[in-house]
Amino acid sequence: MRRSVSLKNLLIYGLGGPIVALNCWVLYWIFGYFQNQIIILSTAAILAFLLNYIVEVLERIRFNRIQAIIVVLLFTLAVLVIIIVTLSPVVIDQTSQLLNNIPDWWMTSETHLRGLEMWAKKRRLPVNFGFISIQINESIRNLAEQFTKELAGIAGLLLSAFINFVLIIVLAFYMLLYGENFFNGLINLCPTKIRAPLAKSLKLNFHYFFLSQILLALFMVITLTPIFLILQVPFALIFAIIIGISQLIPFVGATLGIGLVSFIILLQSWWMALQVTVAAIIVQQIKDNLLTPKLLGNFIGLNPIWIIVALLLGFQIAGLFGTLVAIPIAGTIKSTFDALKST
Repeated sequence: MRRSVSLKNLLIYGLGGPIVALNCWVLYWIFGYFQNQIIILSTAAILAFLLNYIVEVLERIRFNRIQAIIVVLLFTLAVLVIIIVTLSPVVIDQTSQLLNNIPDWWMTSETHLRGLEMWAKKRRLPVNFGFISIQINESIRNLAEQFTKELAGIAGLLLSAFINFVLIIVLAFYMLLYGENFFNGLINLCPTKIRAPLAKSLKLNFHYFFLSQILLALFMVITLTPIFLILQVPFALIFAIIIGISQLIPFVGATLGIGLVSFIILLQSWWMALQVTVAAIIVQQIKDNLLTPKLLGNFIGLNPIWIIVALLLGFQIAGLFGTLVAIPIAGTIKSTFDALKST
């Protein structure tokens, strides 16, 4: 009996790794073939999932389901249109100016680097910034060339983005109407024992995770924008948006965003870069220690090492989109297994 149990455990653990690796490889190729379709469907599903809670609130105020969905979607569209009309001209203008100014900022920083290198050579210190300068120059040149090429097809990109946006709204509407039946149908395909914990884990993880991440990103943008304006940081709105959007990538996103913004500002002024870094870190600490525990709590319960592993796998399989959904998927898997263990 003991031998059969140990052999069973050996097979489970021995085959577990290759099976997981094979599934990741299959997901990688599936996403590669159907990337745009998967992103549109997933975005619509997440949007419908978040808006469904508002729809349920309106249903309790004696709206019927269709009326509540129409009201919520119209309100969401109105908010998005207001944001686009008011912010997009400023964002586009600041982005264009920033891209034009980066080469000048880099030339200024090169002068500072040469001065620092001369100072180090006089004191016989083994310092050479030439290689670093060449590499960064090459990266900036490649980025500028890529942006110039994409700029020529900006009309096509805008048209494609608009079509995708319309598809997402239409799909979200039908998912709000029929998504519950579709979701239950998919859950019923699973074994009976796993249905209830899987459905509960999916709703809990995806709802709280995406809602909290969006609120935290808005907090970073709204808080940092006036701070950067007070510090007289150029392109304050763009830099605040970069840090806010990076917040959507869990665990490491905000740090990467702050590092990128600080590096760009460092090209112009090290003192301003220091001020921006300190201010952003203080706001990040307020977010992490005061807001994040209240919004997220410990509902995911993943070890930080597994969070990093999930992010790396998500990025390898589906790029940026994979990093956004990696944590709720990992949290769903963990919560489901924990629920099954306790039964």
